[in-house]
Amino acid sequence: MSDIEEAPPGVDITVPSPARLYDYYLGGTDNYEVDRQAAESIRAQMPELEDAAWANRGFLQRSTKWLAEQGVRQFIDIGAGLPTMNNTHDAAQAVAPDARVVYVDNDPIVRVHANTLLEGSSGTAFITADLRDIDAVLGHEETLATLDLGKPVGLLLMAVTHFLSDEEDPWGLVRRYMDRLAPGSYLAMSAATPDRHSDGAVDAINDVYARSTSTAYMRSRPDVERFFDGMEIVPPWKGAEPKVCYIGEWGAEDPEAADSDGSRWAYCAVARRAE
Repeated sequence: MSDIEEAPPGVDITVPSPARLYDYYLGGTDNYEVDRQAAESIRAQMPELEDAAWANRGFLQRSTKWLAEQGVRQFIDIGAGLPTMNNTHDAAQAVAPDARVVYVDNDPIVRVHANTLLEGSSGTAFITADLRDIDAVLGHEETLATLDLGKPVGLLLMAVTHFLSDEEDPWGLVRRYMDRLAPGSYLAMSAATPDRHSDGAVDAINDVYARSTSTAYMRSRPDVERFFDGMEIVPPWKGAEPKVCYIGEWGAEDPEAADSDGSRWAYCAVARRAE
């Protein structure tokens, strides 16, 4: 249960929130009864729910570490959510202590916890903004004070583009972000998929998010691959061809062993913006 007895201003605890749902999937405490009930209704059809959340978290950590090893020192993590450990700056600064990270989320409860979560962390900032508003993200005073957008950036979009409908053209939005970033920047992205899953599990997820603050639009592999058009996808593991893969497989020492049921709920890739 959340340590906060009353909802902070602007936080509706009668409707599930994707950030709070994700927090619950990961075993966190910054969630409410409405979130826990919604999550358990998904788990009833999808027992690998926790595995899927941790597989996504693992992809974030491995891809961030890999980007830092390639010399990337700046990161923008959009849809960052509430996790309290092993965050983007932890992974990046373990490789490069001078790495800087801007966290972005549009959920008001994330702002409530962000100052506490990032207290004592150097080179980090949090801004409240929506993925859809590029100017609000890249032009925010905290972004500009923390990052040098004239140099390469790692743009992290972890399990967030599936909250945009096809009509909102998420592919064009991601392309516009990358066009605004310096040559040599990277996109690391994961997105939920209904491929190869039971109708019952997919329907349970769709129902919960339709009743939450953000509807989910899970996508097929070809639709996820479209996000990387015009970019140079990197091989997801040693000896692999450049491709989109399941989230558990990317960067895994043993991709076969990492190909769990939870891993198959999202596709991912890391790609470099062409010069």
